[in-house]
Amino acid sequence: MPKFLTDSEVKRYHDDGYLSPIDLMSESDAAAIMAQLEEVERLHSQHVHAENRNNAHLVLSFLDELAFHEIILDVVEDLIGPDYSLWGSVLFIKEPGSKHFVSWHQDATYMGMTSNNFVTPWIALSPSNKETGCMSMIPGSHRNAIIEHDDTYGKDNILTRGQVVKDVDESQAVDLILRPGQMSVHHGEIIHGSQPNQSSQRRVGFALQSYMPNNIDQHIGENMWLHARGKKRSQQNTTFLSRPAESLDKSALLQRDVVNKNFSDILYHGAAQRREY
Repeated sequence: MPKFLTDSEVKRYHDDGYLSPIDLMSESDAAAIMAQLEEVERLHSQHVHAENRNNAHLVLSFLDELAFHEIILDVVEDLIGPDYSLWGSVLFIKEPGSKHFVSWHQDATYMGMTSNNFVTPWIALSPSNKETGCMSMIPGSHRNAIIEHDDTYGKDNILTRGQVVKDVDESQAVDLILRPGQMSVHHGEIIHGSQPNQSSQRRVGFALQSYMPNNIDQHIGENMWLHARGKKRSQQNTTFLSRPAESLDKSALLQRDVVNKNFSDILYHGAAQRREY
């Protein structure tokens, strides 16, 4: 029996490749996290600027706590089983009126895993709707394995390589409308993307990318994992990451630098060019 989701929601996730919306916390709780993030941006912008938004959960205690939120962990367990680890996280921030967008893509394309059956929770810290540039999903596209992507390195494309799946039938797309404090979850192989933020407010999302069962390993780069729930994965060829003792702790910052270097080596493996993020 599922811990948080219903049987029909679990089935819908496996059929469609995503599930949304899921109530995670109140809007006031989301606003409190947003305020803490913006305080870090104001005082320590070098740690969360546009080229340094990977793995902030390893150095910011309030994002670490969010990554271990009981509802998130229960939802993940309902979808991939009781024993799993967290690979990383990304802050997706679109400023008001910015041209930044996310092209149609599949997350797993360049992550270098032995299996792509993993789940990404995406948490809205501000309104995520059509005007602000919410995510859109192509239902069922996770059943077609990885499709060839073109690397565009587009200036306004938030993705590392500006990777894009061509010839997507956009008439099939479903917009994931989320209020602050809600989340969606999606499969590693589903085709999805998002448009620019045409509103007068920021669109801020926190993606836990991704929670993976212990039978998935990294085959490009180093195996670096933050244990999340259940039995720990095998210690062979594995670096176990630590949760931050407090925000911006020196040892946590050093650990994040190592992890982000590994991330970059993985995501740009075989790339024609390499960007700053």
